[in-house]
Amino acid sequence: MTTSRVDTQTEDGTTRAAARPGIALTVIAACQLMVVLDATIVNIALPHIQDALSFSTTDLSWVLSAYTLTFGGLLLLGGRAGDILGRRRVFMSGILLFTFASLLGGFAQEPWQLLAARALQGVGGAIASPTALALITTTFPEGPERNRAFGVFAAVSAGGGAIGLLAGGALTEWLDWRWVLFVNVPIGLVIAFLAPRYIAESQRHPGRFDVAGAATSTLGMAALVYGFIHASEEGWKDELTIGSFITAVVLLVAFAVVESRAREPITPLRMFADRNRSGTYVIMLSLAAAMFGMFFFIVLWVQDVLGYSPVRSGLAFLPVTAAIGIGAGIAQRLLPALGPKPFMVTGSTLTGVGLGWLTFISSDSSYLSGVLGPMVVFGFGMGLNFVTLTLTAVSGVAPHEAGAASGLLNATQQVGGSLGLSILVTVFGTASRKESERQLPDFLAHSTPEQQAAAVKTKELPAPWGHDVLTSGISSAFTAAVGMVLIALVTAVLVIRVRKSDLEALSGRAEAAGPVG
Repeated sequence: MTTSRVDTQTEDGTTRAAARPGIALTVIAACQLMVVLDATIVNIALPHIQDALSFSTTDLSWVLSAYTLTFGGLLLLGGRAGDILGRRRVFMSGILLFTFASLLGGFAQEPWQLLAARALQGVGGAIASPTALALITTTFPEGPERNRAFGVFAAVSAGGGAIGLLAGGALTEWLDWRWVLFVNVPIGLVIAFLAPRYIAESQRHPGRFDVAGAATSTLGMAALVYGFIHASEEGWKDELTIGSFITAVVLLVAFAVVESRAREPITPLRMFADRNRSGTYVIMLSLAAAMFGMFFFIVLWVQDVLGYSPVRSGLAFLPVTAAIGIGAGIAQRLLPALGPKPFMVTGSTLTGVGLGWLTFISSDSSYLSGVLGPMVVFGFGMGLNFVTLTLTAVSGVAPHEAGAASGLLNATQQVGGSLGLSILVTVFGTASRKESERQLPDFLAHSTPEQQAAAVKTKELPAPWGHDVLTSGISSAFTAAVGMVLIALVTAVLVIRVRKSDLEALSGRAEAAGPVG
């Protein structure tokens, strides 16, 4: 007689599915893959989304920010929910919500409909992703089996970006941009079907939900991002712009007050008491801001200016992911011997050099002369930082708080990326507006009536004038991104004081650590 599942229980009361660990790991890894590749798979489709739903270039950034704001803002609350309500139950709820939101997004006919679906996707991802990682500890016994499971999870996290680039390009070019969202539906349904059959429920732990903390932080950051993006279109003196910034300040101050008084805060403020950990969060915040901007603007440039197809665009970004992987591999091997600071300083320097190189981009640049070299340098620098920041964030943390420390780093990456992208979009909007005004006389003198009619309809100059406008704005945005990376570099030099001995206990984890989410 055979059985498809056997549930056992450990001494601490945690149930485990022991019979089919391979299927359980596949389900967990598939969830992580779906969440991780979402950013890059949608990134490649951005120009087609812009054309189909009539987004402006600045408003287009909300397609990314709507997801990352809710994902990053609710990530720690999602992890807490799994502990209190049961991880498998919460995991399935997150998957089904993510799947439903993907379906809604695929059917979107108006910009607001897509943005609402993206925000809902972020909520689902924030519920599913942290519980997926936690399910490894409740599904696989400690030792080689769990280590292999963590290795697979890290590999999926690291490779998800590259898979998303290729899948996004293929789906957009051969089917339609809507399929970068629809593709999640069958995957999510299969995961939801298999999870209760091959993943055992975890023991529930008593606790409280810090809903007030999650709400004030997420809404506060959303108001801040909205203020920057609105300023890029309507100016800094616009009443809605000013109101957004005031609202953001009020909500973020309220968040700090709530967290200081909460019995079980979603963001333990004591995590910031350690200078190395605080410095790590600042570095991640700054680098994520630059990284989100680089992907967003280069995708637009290679498709709009170079005329690359979505598939070719996805292939064009593979050198970046390869460079990140190489840099991360070097850091994993040498970190125990050299300590974290050399990698933070070198990585931040190379990231800044790559972005500085990209400021020289022009409408006459080619892929080889304009973006390949800078992207590789940028990617290698980011790779050196990712593993280093991950391990430094949990260095010296009590075992029961390691999850909170690493989760806060992941949330910082997501929220920092959203905030940074909004700032870079503001810089882009200001610079492109000035360039558009400079190009206007030549456009009126040499354009055809059809081109002028198109400009009136879209409120943007057509090619080749539009290419110069786009490139000028992108170049200015990368200049601002260099400033963001400079903050990371200064922090690495002046704030980080981690000794090599601080990471010796964690050196074994370096093999399982990969690029953050």
